[in-house]
Amino acid sequence: MLERGEGSEYGTRRARPSEGRNRSKARDWPAARSVDYHEPGLDPPWVPLRDEELLRYRVRDLAVRIEGSELEPRVARLYTELEARGLRLRPPCYLGDEWFSPDGVPAIAIPFYLAHGRLKQLELHQMMEVEGGTPEWCAQLLRHECGHAFDHAYRFSSRRKWRAIFGSPDVDYEPETYRPRPYSKGFVRHLPNWYAQAHPDEDFAETFAVWLASPAEEWRERYRAWKALEKLEYVDELMREASKKPPLVRGGRRRADASKMRSTLARYYAARRKLWAQDQPGFYDADLRRIFAEAPAGHGTAAAFMRRKREAIVGVVVRWTGQRKYVVDDLARKLVERCAQLSLHAPTDEVALALDVGAYLASLVTNHLHTGRFKRSV
Repeated sequence: MLERGEGSEYGTRRARPSEGRNRSKARDWPAARSVDYHEPGLDPPWVPLRDEELLRYRVRDLAVRIEGSELEPRVARLYTELEARGLRLRPPCYLGDEWFSPDGVPAIAIPFYLAHGRLKQLELHQMMEVEGGTPEWCAQLLRHECGHAFDHAYRFSSRRKWRAIFGSPDVDYEPETYRPRPYSKGFVRHLPNWYAQAHPDEDFAETFAVWLASPAEEWRERYRAWKALEKLEYVDELMREASKKPPLVRGGRRRADASKMRSTLARYYAARRKLWAQDQPGFYDADLRRIFAEAPAGHGTAAAFMRRKREAIVGVVVRWTGQRKYVVDDLARKLVERCAQLSLHAPTDEVALALDVGAYLASLVTNHLHTGRFKRSV
């Protein structure tokens, strides 16, 4: 996920939580004491706090860091993979507000919540998933962001051949609304939702990730007769060059550095939830009336049925669409609210009803993934 543009300290890759607003409120919470909470057996004072108490902390006052956390061996593994490929560059990693590589800077930002188990728990409670929370998922994202960092370090994307193979990096960057072609053989498959198709920069980063994760004989066999193989061979060519040359760019500004973020966790999550929910539809009464009945019948109200089945339906939709769980769950929650407002009731056949609701929710989410809207105008 490449950060693009200047905008705020979060960049303009996409709208992200804004730092530096209403700072006087943030100062109401006491700053962290000058204690090294990374000593063996010593937990930060916020670990036992309830979520509502922890949310009052400013991000920078959490005093988390990569060293001594579960991220340290994962970053070390990335560097080992780079060393095995003979590459000189070791992109520095730091804790930021999300996964990204700062525009033009050969560095990798890792979400601060991955640096401590209690923060991962809070992330799960707030957003219903922890991006990069498992070793395998984290490794995938590190390799992807490493691809961006190498491009920033060597400025590969400024080359004519790079642009001929991957496309212009100057095209509009809208990673949340691209239209993927699931069966295309022109792109590698690494992160979900065919993310290589989001933008030429993402195509390069995904191709680099596949190149780094697998021996040459494996990716050549996996992508044999695919157009994507040309991209992998070109990345292989570029990395052979990089193994013999120092990077053109060595440093730069670390955007959204967690150690400097004055926002409270409450404001941080409020902004993220607003970002993911800002384009929720203002629900489609006609659709709901077709699925449910307006007259009392069957097994109670539609809202009660949705509450009982919501978790299972959301889980299946997330699994097969790849959409963020928070987005799908929030969409389902608003469907429940609208069913109650319309006084809809559930038909007697709950199995068929669950299929209808699941299919409807999946269609909304799939359309959102492809167009940036939950539903086309009708």
